[in-house]
Amino acid sequence: MGNKRVNIKDVAKLAKVSITTVSRVINKFPSVNKRNIQRVEAAVAELKYRPNVSAQRLASGANNAVGLVMPGYPGIFHSFFAIEIIRGVGQACEALKLDMVFHISDGVNPLNASYMGGIIFADIIENRKQLDDALDRHIPCLVINNVVQDVDVSYIAVNNLKGGDIAAKYLTGLGHKRIATITGNVKTQSGFDRFDGFMKGMYDAGVEIPKEYVYRGDYSRRSARQAAEFFFSMKERPTAIFAQSDDMALEVMAVAFEMGIRIPEDVSIIGFDDSPQALYGPVGLTTVRQPVFEMAEKSVRILNEMINGKPELRFRTAMDPDLVIRDSCAAPSA
Repeated sequence: MGNKRVNIKDVAKLAKVSITTVSRVINKFPSVNKRNIQRVEAAVAELKYRPNVSAQRLASGANNAVGLVMPGYPGIFHSFFAIEIIRGVGQACEALKLDMVFHISDGVNPLNASYMGGIIFADIIENRKQLDDALDRHIPCLVINNVVQDVDVSYIAVNNLKGGDIAAKYLTGLGHKRIATITGNVKTQSGFDRFDGFMKGMYDAGVEIPKEYVYRGDYSRRSARQAAEFFFSMKERPTAIFAQSDDMALEVMAVAFEMGIRIPEDVSIIGFDDSPQALYGPVGLTTVRQPVFEMAEKSVRILNEMINGKPELRFRTAMDPDLVIRDSCAAPSA
């Protein structure tokens, strides 16, 4: 049938039965006679028809489960970002009387989506095939924390470019010239965009960053500790550091205290996330807040509309982060 997507009408026409009969066979209703079952199954096989899973669940009444697919990484259950995603999706599901099915993905194994009314993908990291497969099966999908330009899918993301720019403009606005940064994982969209936005903000402010002031981290405390030890051992060490996650920023603070370096008198530190830990400790952490909980909660409400009568709905937005000023940044000392 060329590039035309096969639908239930095509199956009914080839099998010479009604659309209702095809639907009953697909949904395994017991009242269909054996001859019609054979006709429909033969037509399905010949046309390589893949039933609309969402429509099947609507017919059977089992469409109230929302899947949350999250890429797996070490320390996921200690991650503020991951916990806020789970909390936001869970709270929205509770309010809408939906079930949440949580799946940690390695990007390789296929998803068993037969019991999901729709799927929320918490970022797309090495699991693009899972998204493509779900869309091919007409399962309502929504991606969070990733601006998806090349696939017809809804997404709710954070404007990480703006977040990086906010950090750069704040530090340069305080008068800092020697500013270092510890990147997140630049293989991820969020990590790349935060770094890109930061570099753009520095360029706009007319402040150059020597290559030794850029440390490629991976969001882990281990990488932040290595970066901090490197920066603080320099002869001309930076007067300010943008760590592109709060976890990394807090580890930089810990290293500074261990080495007798005062915050913010000797070095200013800014993070990204606004995790609860940023409030505690000897110095409150200035950070760029990203609306993770709101993003997760909104994703469920949009997906619920898609599941219940609006499968063609497309919602695409990037939510703005904002600066939270505490005590870890100040103008550079003379």
